[in-house]
Amino acid sequence: MKLGLIGLGKMGIHLAQNMIRNNNEVVGFDLNTDLVEEAGKYGADKATTLKEMIAQLPSPKIVWIMVPAGKPTDATVDDLAANLNKGDIVIDGGNTFWKDSLRHNRLLGAKGVHYFDCGSSGGWSGALNGGNFMIGGDEPEVFETIRPLFEGIAQKDGYLYTGKAGSGHYLKMVHNGIEYGMMEAIGEGFEVLQASDFDYDNKAVAKVWNNGSVVRSWLMELAEAAFEKDPNLDKIKGRMHSNGEGQWTVEDAMDHGVPTPVISASVMQRFRSMQDDTFNGKVVSALRNGFGGHAMDKN
Repeated sequence: MKLGLIGLGKMGIHLAQNMIRNNNEVVGFDLNTDLVEEAGKYGADKATTLKEMIAQLPSPKIVWIMVPAGKPTDATVDDLAANLNKGDIVIDGGNTFWKDSLRHNRLLGAKGVHYFDCGSSGGWSGALNGGNFMIGGDEPEVFETIRPLFEGIAQKDGYLYTGKAGSGHYLKMVHNGIEYGMMEAIGEGFEVLQASDFDYDNKAVAKVWNNGSVVRSWLMELAEAAFEKDPNLDKIKGRMHSNGEGQWTVEDAMDHGVPTPVISASVMQRFRSMQDDTFNGKVVSALRNGFGGHAMDKN
């Protein structure tokens, strides 16, 4: 399968390699030409403009968007709506708010362009070695056209067609809300240990908890790796930056009258961490950096 990939940042550049390794042809485009050149080294065809990328694709043209949510994605969808034709396919693999996805679906659908909102999980390592994808779209028969792409780039049983447009990004939003709560619990637990009367080796604790315990997980593995580099996380600040998905989950839960006390509290803790430093914040900041390469504030 040959497709265009817009956005070659930390997720996109790894996704490009994954796609190519699974016998897809990728035409890579990014406003940063250095990233385009890097993608070329991995075997991608290069494009320095969106129109140049589109011109290299066979019909029906398939384009995967991997740019930041909000205005960058809005602008990209607008450009694609102006340059694609009936029967072409757009996949938005970013963390777009699901209501924005509904708007994008209407915009592209008016031109006969098929739209799929794809929640992508697994961080940059998943993008490179086998990710997790939640894909919404109004046309299940058209999804069969792109199913082989996901069969190759996802882990075994690591993708799901979720139904109508918006449902993929909605599912990813709730997934990230759960992620907020899990990371908050891990961070709070290590903060209790840090304040206790005992002298724990944080790396050793994370390691033993990740081998056979009920709380074993990739997040605990990332905690072990973080503590190996910096035993008490003295080099970073406990600021837990947020991309918004946890807050979106809480807001939608409130709209439906669904209580989400754990996720809500974790969102509030994100806000609190921006005001002063906490060990809990250090742990969550390190975990976010571990799975997604998100920025950490250094001391």
